[in-house]
Amino acid sequence: MDYIVFDLEWNQCPEGKDMEVPELPFEIIEIGAVKLNSERKIMDKFHCVVRPVVYPKLHFRTKEIVKKTDEELRQGMAFPDAVQGFLEWAGPEAFFCTWGSVDLIELQRNMKYYGILNLLKGPMHFYDVQKLFAINYETTKARRSLEYGIDYLDLDKELDFHQALSDAYYTAEVFQTIDWDVVYAYDSIDVYQNPRTKAEEIHAIYNGYSKYVSREFVSKEEALADREVTSTQCCRCEKLARKKLRWFSVNAKNYYCVAVCPVHGYMKGKIRMKKTDEGRFFVVKTIKVSSEPEVEDIKRRKEAMIIRRREKKRNK
Repeated sequence: MDYIVFDLEWNQCPEGKDMEVPELPFEIIEIGAVKLNSERKIMDKFHCVVRPVVYPKLHFRTKEIVKKTDEELRQGMAFPDAVQGFLEWAGPEAFFCTWGSVDLIELQRNMKYYGILNLLKGPMHFYDVQKLFAINYETTKARRSLEYGIDYLDLDKELDFHQALSDAYYTAEVFQTIDWDVVYAYDSIDVYQNPRTKAEEIHAIYNGYSKYVSREFVSKEEALADREVTSTQCCRCEKLARKKLRWFSVNAKNYYCVAVCPVHGYMKGKIRMKKTDEGRFFVVKTIKVSSEPEVEDIKRRKEAMIIRRREKKRNK
């Protein structure tokens, strides 16, 4: 297996958010990547500048950060040619690695805009090196900048940051330091291309939590009426865990519950409601091993939500 560690730079509408193209808020202007073999040794590199079409003029912040001129960009490749070259170089068995999850989303969003999303099949498993760094060296919830990771590991900083190829090299260097046990245990799932059918649904078990990505539903109500969406199975033994606190929402997107496994104790459930570009819905559900303090915190959230709703009704 080859690991493809890549980084993207992109531009945004120089006239502000009100003038942007809704289907493409960020237009890719540079792709940089390095290829690692199964032992995580760097074997090859890829780099290209992409000619912007939707936002041909650089946003002032983009110009400050990526240090590219309008003239350099005019000499770049057309995006469809650039991404096709990148994917051919990466190879059909490539396993992508990025710092954070945003680059993979924006790559697919740009591909969809140009009608070539079929070149990259999803949903995709990938390695979020930012998350792996947090798990390996700090805490699972910490999310640090790439430069922080390089400084933390006391690695050389000979290359400029915010250049696609440089950042790909830096990300690869951090990835090389992560324990294999962490790498194998904590891959991530990109759902920009979400499951469409029951057969495509994702069930994944990790160390201390499970993840379920559902098929599409017409509405939130239909999703929440589905038995599998709202079920609570222990993320360790996979047996049904009895609900102690039923699903409730604190906003329109996130739902929480608490369940108890007779063997492994408290489980914390979270449903994130996702909306597709076509207006349909799917859910990403995680079930995690929990503790009594976390359970009490969820109870307080529900109580606060109930109080807010009562006050809202009274004020109508």
